[in-house]
Amino acid sequence: MPGLYFQPVDRKTFLSTAVRMASATALAQLARSPLAAEDSSMEAHLALLSDTHIPADPNNEYRGFRPVDNLRQIVPQVVAANPQAVIVNGDAARLKGLREDYNSLKDLLAPVASRSPIYIGLGNHDDRSNFFDVFADAGSDETVAGKHVTVFDRGAVRFIVLDSLLYVDKVAGLLGKTQRDWLGNFLENSDDRPHVLFVHHTLGDGDGDLLDVDRLFKIISQHQKVKALFYGHSHAYAQERRGHIHLINLPAVGYNFNDSQPVGWVDARFSRQGVSMVLHAIGGNLLGNGKTTTIEWG
Repeated sequence: MPGLYFQPVDRKTFLSTAVRMASATALAQLARSPLAAEDSSMEAHLALLSDTHIPADPNNEYRGFRPVDNLRQIVPQVVAANPQAVIVNGDAARLKGLREDYNSLKDLLAPVASRSPIYIGLGNHDDRSNFFDVFADAGSDETVAGKHVTVFDRGAVRFIVLDSLLYVDKVAGLLGKTQRDWLGNFLENSDDRPHVLFVHHTLGDGDGDLLDVDRLFKIISQHQKVKALFYGHSHAYAQERRGHIHLINLPAVGYNFNDSQPVGWVDARFSRQGVSMVLHAIGGNLLGNGKTTTIEWG
């Protein structure tokens, strides 16, 4: 499946580890495959990360934050949460999407990938060619030529991870006509389960935002089944609404841009009725750490 980074422990290694641990609880948890078919009435449990900005150099820092140290702190939290899937919503690499950056990211995410599939979207600090060189198992998605788009279902919800990368290490983003046409056709022909979209870029009208944001909303606003649009890029955590569509700005893992914002990730549970999100802040503004935000679909 395109976009997938998932390397579950093989049965022999797993059984050996389980015997050494002598833990029936761990055995039961690890035996469940997150790729197994699920009842469409079930909730979907996802870990949501954005703007990891992982460099090859673990000592690289910005505004007093070291992105590698931040992700090292977050990975055990995600493993403990045991989500059905993980989304990294763009700007996975530090600045220029270097191959070495992705090697570091892959190593850091390995404990998560042994248990849960990871879907990595692309932002303006990513490089498609280098990304696919390192995440070879992710495969090239021919659904949208020149773009990296992922669609997957969990429980009652369908998730679509879009690609807004326009130029590497330039601020603005663009879906482009081919991707917009694909999305419009897909939504016209898909079933009526709740659809949740992810895109890296912010949704304003600035030069550094998603440049075709109005054309995106013209497509998705026609479909009541599109319930939410998650984005990153601004390194902020916020929620608002445009028409019937809820907009959720995910916090950054790597660093914030100002001290009022948290650095961390979101533990989210989706259902046909809405989403419940718990903020896990590991830096920056910690006041919202552990706070649950519940959104009911309109």
